[in-house]
Amino acid sequence: MRPRTRITLLTVVLVAAVLVLIIGLRKQAPPEPARLLPGADAFVYLDLRWVRRVSRLGKLPPVSLDPEYEQFVRETGFQFERDLDEAAFAIHYTGPLAAPDGSPRFTEVFLGRWNSQKVSEYFRKVAGSVENYNQVDIFNIPLEGRTLRIALLGVGTIAASNTNDPAVIREIIDRSHRLASPFGGPALLRSYYKRVPLGSLAWVIASNPSQLRNQQLNSLALPLDYRQLLSGSTVVVSVRFLLAIHFRAEAFFSNQAQASQVAERLASLVTVFHALEPTLTTGGTDQDVKKFFNSLQVKQSRERVALSAVVPPEFIKKVFTEPPAEPSAPAVAEPIAPPKKHKMRRRPK
Repeated sequence: MRPRTRITLLTVVLVAAVLVLIIGLRKQAPPEPARLLPGADAFVYLDLRWVRRVSRLGKLPPVSLDPEYEQFVRETGFQFERDLDEAAFAIHYTGPLAAPDGSPRFTEVFLGRWNSQKVSEYFRKVAGSVENYNQVDIFNIPLEGRTLRIALLGVGTIAASNTNDPAVIREIIDRSHRLASPFGGPALLRSYYKRVPLGSLAWVIASNPSQLRNQQLNSLALPLDYRQLLSGSTVVVSVRFLLAIHFRAEAFFSNQAQASQVAERLASLVTVFHALEPTLTTGGTDQDVKKFFNSLQVKQSRERVALSAVVPPEFIKKVFTEPPAEPSAPAVAEPIAPPKKHKMRRRPK
């Protein structure tokens, strides 16, 4: 073999190896919408394409539209439940990006199918002002005492943020113009996305979720004091669909003692669920509900605690299917009075 041929063959092999490495890294990297997000305390990702498949399992409840959203749909032709494919959220509940009162602020990136011109015209109409940054229009929309900043990053990609810092949306624009890198993304996302199971269609990564101030969560009568149990932890929640819905929640703690305490409390809660199972089914014989409760598992591995469950498709059908109407009692017919007997009179002779 000639030296030049050897060099050419070696170059081809090296290029192929690099391509395989890049493809492998991209498969392990977070989705592109999540990598565009800024640093935050928690991240949420949804692949909404699979949610539409749930309609095959059962009839979904009707979606009610508020007047503002209905106006948006009418002018743009875009509906979230039909045209949105992916959504990634960054939740800011600590640090300078959170609200002054400690309530969370949000930054989002959406991927979907819509008419960019119509959407841009709608945002331009409702915006208080429009600024151009790096050849991208940023629509500043006043909303509930704060400013919602929206930018159309490209065909089928929108970013939004209601944080007070305008640099957040500008940094997203800058990242969208760079070559997508599997090593990109916020530090929390890079550290814990490897704990998300392959093929997960929805997941949450939250750092110290006990600091999240949410009035709806605080008002619930939760059986566990989640603020105390999850203090200082990082939680990874994922959902996959493999002939059934596989749910998994993992919590990572700084010490094994706290993990053991959480595992014991979760195991006790699962025991309570099993005790309540007969009361949740008709006569205690619903096999789908039994499969769900039997799949509940709590496992501990040093500083890590995992809760998993499998939800059968038949269980989903029953959740989204309206219960049959109770048959009304048949009307009781009033008794018919017997005919009166008439006495026959004798004719006089």
